Amino acid sequence: MSQSALLVMDVQRVVVDRYPDPDYLPRLREATEAARAAGLPVIYVVVGFRPNYPEVSARNKMFGALALGGRMSASSDAATQIHPDLAPRPEDVVVTKRRVSAFAGSDLEIVLRAGEIDHLVLTGIATSGVVLSTLRQAADLDFGLTVLADGCLDADPEVHRVLTEKVFPSQADVTTVADWAANLAR
Repeated sequence: MSQSALLVMDVQRVVVDRYPDPDYLPRLREATEAARAAGLPVIYVVVGFRPNYPEVSARNKMFGALALGGRMSASSDAATQIHPDLAPRPEDVVVTKRRVSAFAGSDLEIVLRAGEIDHLVLTGIATSGVVLSTLRQAADLDFGLTVLADGCLDADPEVHRVLTEKVFPSQADVTTVADWAANLAR
């Protein structure tokens, strides 16, 4: 029997603030509440770095710019914390990653294997970033996958559509938060 976990990825205030969708956080809250009600683990994945960014190469186009701006340190800065509307509960796991994929530079795989989790339900910002990278790596690691299409956001709606309608279905079941939550409740 499959053991699933809900991954809530990159919903840090500094990220959420760049994607002004007033319905997004309530949908994610619905997903986390449904997962908890069904007894599924909720795992938050955040991006963070040590002071002075020793993990970030100047050659890394995405994170090199963040390091120069000092915007994603592992400090207690409120901007880098998980958005308060989705604050983790004590029983939730928070994993810190160092790159785009939830697996890169984190202990996510160890947490999943220790919990005998073999199916991941993916949500997060951005669809073309953490969701795509995590989906590809998780598929290569033989995890079963579900993507909650409306539990993901991207700066480019067309990229989001192409990924969720054309690319992701080759490696994952793609559904909505409401349909997934309703199926869990059965």
